[in-house]
Amino acid sequence: MEAKAVAKYMRISPRKMKFVCDMVRGKQVDEALAILKFHPGKGAKILEKVVKSAAANAENNFDMDRDKLYVSNAYANQGPTLKRWRPRAKGSAYKILKRSSHVGAVVKERE
Repeated sequence: MEAKAVAKYMRISPRKMKFVCDMVRGKQVDEALAILKFHPGKGAKILEKVVKSAAANAENNFDMDRDKLYVSNAYANQGPTLKRWRPRAKGSAYKILKRSSHVGAVVKERE
C-alpha cells in the first residue's frame, strides 16, 4: 500500500528540486524530514511539506504505522513556464523563463 501527496505550480525550477528529491528518496520518513528541516535550500521547505502531507495521508487514510514508513519516490516534474521579457541593447529583447514544477512524494510501509 502506498500514499502520496503532490504540490503543484511551485515557483522553483525542476532542475533545482531534483537535487533535493535525490537526498530523501529511500529514507525513513522521520530521517527524511530531519534532512529537509536543516537543508538551507528553498526546495527543501517545499518537499518537507509534501512529505509531511504524504505521511499524514498514509496514517489517516490507510491506517499505516508511521514508524515503518519510508519515502519510496520523490519527484519534481516540469510545470508551466512564465515567459517574461527584458530590454537589451539596440531595441532588442531578452527572454526570461520563470519555471515552475509539480513536486510529489510517495510513501510506503516497510514489511
